[in-house]
Amino acid sequence: MKEKRKIIVDGEDFEVLIERKGDSWVVEIEGVTFDVKTEGELPDSKQKRKRGGSKRKLSGKISSSIPGKIVSLNVSLDEIVEQGQVIMILEAMKMQNEIQAPITGKIVEINCHSGESIEANMPLVVIEPLK
Repeated sequence: MKEKRKIIVDGEDFEVLIERKGDSWVVEIEGVTFDVKTEGELPDSKQKRKRGGSKRKLSGKISSSIPGKIVSLNVSLDEIVEQGQVIMILEAMKMQNEIQAPITGKIVEINCHSGESIEANMPLVVIEPLK
């Protein structure tokens, strides 16, 4: 399973897609794919997740932990969204991030619009779970 990660190479930040393939990693940076091998053991990201507990209840409240700008808002009030669906693009720290719906449900509150600058921890969208 591919994971989105932030890495720093020679002091420059990149958002990458990374996937474990046997004893190596497939890393995609800005559309270019690399096969990466390391010496020694690397911790398996799946082991970390198991400890986190899948019993954790996901919230439908979406906010940003840092200030940024809404590049695009892809949903409207009362729209039904699926878990993992991209609902907005948020630019923060000069990087555009796809913000996905954490749960399947109905959009019940939208507190932002395209082009708007937002503050940290401000509730942007609220999704009510489907019953």
